[in-house]
Amino acid sequence: MTNSVVVEDLVVVRGGAEVLHGLSFALEPSRITGLLGPSGCGKTTLMRALVGVQAGITGRVEVLGLPAGTAALRSRVGYVTQAPAVYADLSIAENLRYFARVVGARNADEVLEQVGLHDRRNQLVQTLSGGQRARVSLATALLGSPELLVLDEPTVGLDPVLRRDLWGLFRTLADSGTTVLVSSHVMDEASRCDRLLLMREGRLVADDSPAGLLKHTGTKDVESAFLAVAEAS
Repeated sequence: MTNSVVVEDLVVVRGGAEVLHGLSFALEPSRITGLLGPSGCGKTTLMRALVGVQAGITGRVEVLGLPAGTAALRSRVGYVTQAPAVYADLSIAENLRYFARVVGARNADEVLEQVGLHDRRNQLVQTLSGGQRARVSLATALLGSPELLVLDEPTVGLDPVLRRDLWGLFRTLADSGTTVLVSSHVMDEASRCDRLLLMREGRLVADDSPAGLLKHTGTKDVESAFLAVAEAS
């Protein structure tokens, strides 16, 4: 199977300090990869490098066969940032129509259904809760049916039912061939992933399936496994 993402010896320098230290890994289609680690470990910097908006990079970062950030990738990669990246003074539907024009997409109604906001389509974004705004951002990322979906802590602030429903959506997307990369500092979400990349202080300290990680560390949960790996690294 051809890899969707190839990263080799990725180093990122920001403000004169090295924040990512020679990361190497590859991602395959039709899989959910969880990027886990404590706040400040470099997850967001890595994701920004994958979508081509991070400065100070050396090493190889290739996405769907092209250098990360190539213009031709804009409609093929969906990216959800931690802070909702939508217009507060527009309605949900207006936001979707605008971003659909940007990427040349025609599935605005479909993505509103996917994120559970179709009945609020005419509501102004500024009147929504934080969790609802996050779902609008996710909807914009799903426009055009991206081949790679990069999600930076997409379930923060959501209630358990919505978290369950979104993870069900991520699984459906992966089963249809999408490469899904999801970052989180909530270790209990790890069991929903096919593969885990664990980060600490700008380095990858583990790359395994959830079951493989538990077996390797002899622990019963991912949080304990992460602590075991971190202490050994």
